[in-house]
Amino acid sequence: MRMLLKASMNTEKANELIRNGTLGKLIEESMEQIKPEAAYFTTEGGCRTAFLFFDLKDPSDLPVISEPFFLELCADLTYTPAMNREDVQKGLSRLGR
Repeated sequence: MRMLLKASMNTEKANELIRNGTLGKLIEESMEQIKPEAAYFTTEGGCRTAFLFFDLKDPSDLPVISEPFFLELCADLTYTPAMNREDVQKGLSRLGR
């Protein structure tokens, strides 16, 4: 299932990782593990925030994906099922209208 992971990073923890040079490594390791089809980085609510769209093959993968963000960044995470245009069209075709 395609998912949107929103990770809002704790500013103090992210600052610490930037200062010690490890934030980039953490992000790269997460990208290698998650293999997102799209990844966007911005700010939201005054926090560094990542929006990652990826295929969740098994719900038991959630702890492995989440824990680095929790442990290293004290991040707030949300997972939301997401569709692309083809998914929406397929779903609408099933309405039978």
